[in-house]
Amino acid sequence: MTVQVVLVHGIRTSATMWRSQVAFLEAAGIPVAAVDLPGHGTRMAEDFTLHEALHTIDAAVRDAASRGPVLLVGHSMGGLLTLAYVGGAQKPPVAALIAASCTALPHGAGLRAYRTIARLVDRLPDRGLWLTERILEATIPLETRPDFAAGGYALDTQDIALAALSALDLATAVARIEIPLWFVNGQYDQLRINEALFQRLAPHAELIVVPRTSHLVTAMRPDVFNSVLRLGIATVEAGGVSVAGAPAT
Repeated sequence: MTVQVVLVHGIRTSATMWRSQVAFLEAAGIPVAAVDLPGHGTRMAEDFTLHEALHTIDAAVRDAASRGPVLLVGHSMGGLLTLAYVGGAQKPPVAALIAASCTALPHGAGLRAYRTIARLVDRLPDRGLWLTERILEATIPLETRPDFAAGGYALDTQDIALAALSALDLATAVARIEIPLWFVNGQYDQLRINEALFQRLAPHAELIVVPRTSHLVTAMRPDVFNSVLRLGIATVEAGGVSVAGAPAT
């Protein structure tokens, strides 16, 4: 059966952030579904809750699993949610997981500082959109730069979602994961803060650090991230046996 890929976006953005990956997978004949979480993208008017976010992932996974083994992929908040989902008490029908830009526990001083900065930026006259656009111009290639904003920015949801993430027991969840697992981080990603802890919790996982990238690794070097997708697909096709060739560190 053909591997099915499910993509889960990060905070503030939407399913459109995966345009490069969707194009790559569709060109390769791999079925793919990129979901919008509550409060984001096409669901901007909805309230964000952990229950509904995890339900959204579960519904997409179970729909895809009816057609073949599932490679689940999450970025940032989406990565944290997919780790919590796969590492839950009940094992879902997921064959392998790629968790990008999310090796940080979402609680404590780090989360408080992140929320404080986000609130300060949100108080700017344009709610920080000018600053966001300048950062994207400086870091993201022209061909992928519009993808993050194409579905709109979930500015009203950001603080609510950050607060909700603190309820996740990521340490327990990551330790439960037994399927093939890759942590993918940009070299300069600020959310690498607990990278070593995540590796200890899941010693079978592979860590892939993408040089010359920060948090938005999927858009900064889409060809490299697509190669990670290819690795995950090949691993699932091989029945869960790790496939050599990843630029891991």
